[in-house]
This record gives sequence, structure tokens and C-alpha cells, in this order.
Amino acid sequence: MKEIILAKYGEIILKGGNRPKFENVLLNNIKNAVKNVADINIRIAQATVYVETEPDKIDVVIERMAKIFGIVSITRAAECEKDIEVIKNTAVEYLKDDLTASKRFKVEAKRSDKAFPFSSPEICMEVGGFLDDEYPEIIVDVHNPDVTVKVEVRDFAAYVYCAENKIAGQGGMPIGTGSKATLLLSGGIDSPVAGHMISKRGVTIDAVNFFSFPYTSERAKEKVIELASILAQYTSKINLYIVPFTEIQLQIRDNCPEENMTLIMRRFMMRIAERIARKNKSLALVTGESAGQVASQTLAALDVTNSVVDMPILQPLIGMDKLEIMDRARAIGTFETSILPYEDCCTVFTPKHPTTNPKRANIERTESVLNIEDLVESALAGTEMIEVYPN
Repeated sequence: MKEIILAKYGEIILKGGNRPKFENVLLNNIKNAVKNVADINIRIAQATVYVETEPDKIDVVIERMAKIFGIVSITRAAECEKDIEVIKNTAVEYLKDDLTASKRFKVEAKRSDKAFPFSSPEICMEVGGFLDDEYPEIIVDVHNPDVTVKVEVRDFAAYVYCAENKIAGQGGMPIGTGSKATLLLSGGIDSPVAGHMISKRGVTIDAVNFFSFPYTSERAKEKVIELASILAQYTSKINLYIVPFTEIQLQIRDNCPEENMTLIMRRFMMRIAERIARKNKSLALVTGESAGQVASQTLAALDVTNSVVDMPILQPLIGMDKLEIMDRARAIGTFETSILPYEDCCTVFTPKHPTTNPKRANIERTESVLNIEDLVESALAGTEMIEVYPN
């Protein structure tokens, strides 16, 4: 008996003739995710990824695989010979702890190898009857089992595992199958969640952060790098661009009406992010807006902000409320870092009464007193790029 990791994938199955390309990307992503922690043998067959590694490395490999987009579920399984007696004995031995801790069980079987002499219902009866004899203290209950014994007879081997021990994967599509986008990454709760959601669609992401030293501290910069590092657990690596933003904010503060400061600031962010995105062959920007959450996220405000760029803007949180976003942040592991009390540039120079129903023409006229191009070019010239890897 050999223990192995089985990972199932979902949407890739729908890719028709392009499916092998998506499968190869997924295999490479798994190899890259575990290359520093374990040696593995890996293959794909029948919509399942089979991963072999040293017994003491299985847990860490599963932990890494659980953060790889494209995988729907992961489980440990026993691999054995395609012989009904071997399968029965493997189930008794491998699932001993699960069965002795339960009161009710059932068996489910899937026979992909049609040359195997037992049908799926017959496998269920054979294995179920054998387990019932071996564990007389538990009963068969096909409706409300504590343990579901899964038997899969594949072309090259049979596999036995407990369905209840499955770990949910990230789902979605493998990173690298959906082009590239650039995330405007603040130190808050929302933008890391937006980055995770877009990455789930197979999109590789770069990130841009706006840093206003000395009004924002080095700790604020470290916080953003930490958030990027958490996101990199799902994406492998993130190129993070740190943009000096102090001079732009000071110019806006000194020359523009207070109620328009936030919108003009955000328009500069979008301009700069677009320049960085196009230079690095990104096809879209990603932001963390939720409609109506704050004054700068009303539909009128979003129209004003987004009108300065000429590329798609992806806003995956737009219809979510704050509680939903916080729940997702907790699930992906960014929440505790996001709430650390280090201000980002969006929280300095904040107007007391920001406009909520701005007119694009009015904002354009207001910001026209600034030397927009020079300010953008100066910020780009001072931008620092950091390669961020999983923490």
C-alpha cells in the first residue's frame, strides 16, 4: 500500500481541445509551489492530478496545493493493486482510524477501468460487506454516514480514501492562463481580496502601491509588502511597484478644493498605474472598490476616477458589502495584516466633506491648475520595483 495525493480540478475539463495546455500550466504551478519543500512525482489522468512524495512531506505538499488556483479538492489516498481482495484489505487497514471513530458508514465506488471484473455497485457491496464484518460495532447507513469510503478503480491502479477527509481547493483557473493585470494594492482590507479574486481566474498580477513618506511610515510600506507576500502564496510571485506619491498629494492639497482632493488623487493613481501596466504588458487594472462603500466609490465618483485611463478596469468587489469582503480577507489570510494600524496614502490629507456626486467636467477643470504630466513622470521616475515571493 502506498499513500498518494489526489487532486481534482473543475473548469479545465470544459476547455475542449485546449485542455492539455491548461493541464500543463496546472502541473507546472504545482511543481513550482512545492519545489523548495519536497520532491514529487506528478501526473494527470482522467481529470485528476496524482502526486507522490515522501510520507513525511505529504502534509506540506497538500498545504501548498490547497492554495493553487485550478484545484477543486485534495485528498490523501491509498494506492493499491486492482484486485478486489487487495482493495478490501487496503480499506480495512488504511481507513482504520476513520472507521473505528464512527458509527455509520457507506461505500461509493467509481470504475473507470471497464475491464475490471466488478461493476461499481458490486465493488460497493464487496467492500461494504467486508468492512461490515471487520467492524461489527458500526453499521451501514447510505443516507447519513459518518464515513464515506471511496473506491476508485482507474486504468493503472485502485485508490481508497475517506471522502470526509477531502480538503477544498481554491477552484478557478490556473495562474498563467488568463493574461496579466495590475492591481492597485493599498494597505487596506479590500484590494488584497480583489487581487485574489482576479488571480482565481488564472490572471497573473503585478501590484502598484502609492507611498507618501514621511506622512506614511516605513511600517506602512512593510505592511503592503507583507500583503503582497500573502497573495504570492496563491500566485507564486508578485512584482510590486512602490510609487512615491507625496509631492502629488501636496500639490493637490495646496492647489485644489478640499472636497475634490480624494478624487483628483485617485485619478493620478489610475494614470500612473496605467503607465506601469502598459510598460509591463498588463491588459487591465484591478481595484478594490465596492459601490457606495465610501464617498469616492459612488457611481458618479467611479465615473470620474476611471475616465482618465484607456484600459479595462476590473472591480471584482463592486457588488459586495464590507462584511462579505472581510470574510474573504480572513479566508485568504490577509485580514490580520490589513487591519494593522499603519496608515496608507489614502488615509492622509482626507477631506472632511468629500463630494459624493462629482461632475467629470468640474473635476477636470479643478485639476487643470496642476502640471499633471510632470507630476506623473516624476512619480514614475522614482518608482521602486520589488519582487515579492510567498512568505
